[in-house]
Amino acid sequence: MKFSELNLEPALLKSVERAGFDEATPIQAQTIPLVLAGDDVLGQAQTGTGKTAAFGLPIAQKVDLDEPDIQALVISPTRELAMQTQEEIQRLGGIKRVKAQVVYGGSDIGRQIRNLKNHPQVLVGTPGRLLDHINRRTVKLDHIKTVVLDEADEMLDMGFVEDIESILTHVPNEHQTLLFSATMPKQIMSIAERFMNNPQIVKIKSKELTADLIDQYYIRAKEFERFDIMTRLFDVQNPKLALIFGRTKRRVDELTKGLQARGYNAEGIHGDLTQQKRMSVLRQFKNGELQFLVATDVAARGLDISGVTHVYNYDIPQDPDSYVHRIGRTGRAGATGVAVTFIAPNETSYLRGIEDLTRVRITPLKPPTAKEALHGQVQAALKEVANIAENQDLARFEGAASDLLEKYSPEELAAILLRSMVTDPSSVPVHIAPERPLPSRKTSRNSRGNGHGNSHGGHRNGGGYRGNRGGNGRGDHREGGYRHDRDRDSSRRNGGNHSSNHNSRGNNNHGNRGHEGSGKRQFTIRKNND
Repeated sequence: MKFSELNLEPALLKSVERAGFDEATPIQAQTIPLVLAGDDVLGQAQTGTGKTAAFGLPIAQKVDLDEPDIQALVISPTRELAMQTQEEIQRLGGIKRVKAQVVYGGSDIGRQIRNLKNHPQVLVGTPGRLLDHINRRTVKLDHIKTVVLDEADEMLDMGFVEDIESILTHVPNEHQTLLFSATMPKQIMSIAERFMNNPQIVKIKSKELTADLIDQYYIRAKEFERFDIMTRLFDVQNPKLALIFGRTKRRVDELTKGLQARGYNAEGIHGDLTQQKRMSVLRQFKNGELQFLVATDVAARGLDISGVTHVYNYDIPQDPDSYVHRIGRTGRAGATGVAVTFIAPNETSYLRGIEDLTRVRITPLKPPTAKEALHGQVQAALKEVANIAENQDLARFEGAASDLLEKYSPEELAAILLRSMVTDPSSVPVHIAPERPLPSRKTSRNSRGNGHGNSHGGHRNGGGYRGNRGGNGRGDHREGGYRHDRDRDSSRRNGGNHSSNHNSRGNNNHGNRGHEGSGKRQFTIRKNND
């Protein structure tokens, strides 16, 4: 279905067109009409299916620009997802001039307070920091019309349910609730019954989680050594077309400048670029004019570029589904691909979470040495020399060549040629600023139920796990038992107020938004069987 068939305003359709989208994904095609109609929606879809636009576009359409108050609230489990969601909503609503603001823990709350004075219509935030702002009265939610609980199962894992309950006590009883989750365990359905009014259920069939044609590797490397290792890897692997993923916009900018300084044909894209610049860079990459494209997850959404041979995760994604989405850019249309992920010593648990999701053991890769990198460069140079000899007209240089042969031996001339074609990347120092470490994650593979745990255990103990990419028992992709530690803000709790808010939840009228006299919510199930 085309976006033009979804009753969206012209300004939003123009934003969608600028973003390079035409066809709506299944979650977008089914969700957008329901949200515009005012229904509560319970959506099951994994990362990478376009669910941010599924709620972001109708929210932007329903925003009243003449009203200065916050009209829509999106609650996200992590600061990374919150930032990505805010960027996407800001991009989709930009032509209409919808203002979206993000708040999350670990950053200057004073700056956030100043930004909130610009009267955003859409607020995206993590639970702890949202509660901080509510308690400081720097965020007022009494004009909220739509609440989105994004990645609800992640918030359940991280123990944020009580915080969400406290936040919702400050939201008007009459509002629309949208809940999105990759899985639908009993706890999620319980939340839906308590906080939603006759929700329409949209269930999108999960994508294939692994690609048999992608060789997946990881390299353990500290921050300060990662860039040099990656460029050596380029020289050894000689990718034809490569995507490099960085966690933040700053990271993308620094990686791009560093690669360019060392002579690599690279450009970067992220949310701060103009649409014209972004489209220009993507056009160059698609046409093979660029060898390396550095991108954030948000900027890379919706990319459909054939011929990508390698994907490099300079930063391991916090969400395992994002890993699947990233590496899916290669190994397409029957072609083989390579995915390499760099992990810091404290990020092993995130790697295990990815393995739990994909049911594939990612192979450790030894960092290439300087000698191996030089050998790779020389081999590439020899191929280039052969190509020039075969395809270029060299007759006009024969006189000069004869003069050179009188001064130098053929071996010396060949060495001089190779020396001019081979550079030592490490001779150009590049400093990449370290990013804030990911929060520690505790893994417990069997903590979510025997089905997944036993199946996964069979892979681990059966002796054939490493190479069994197409193995059985992939099951529900989010049932691998990993768990985030909570990112606590300094003023996360406010004494006994949290408890009193929690208790008041059951007494307000929000719980009675369904049909009067009915004990449970009524659900209408809509499934996508494609």
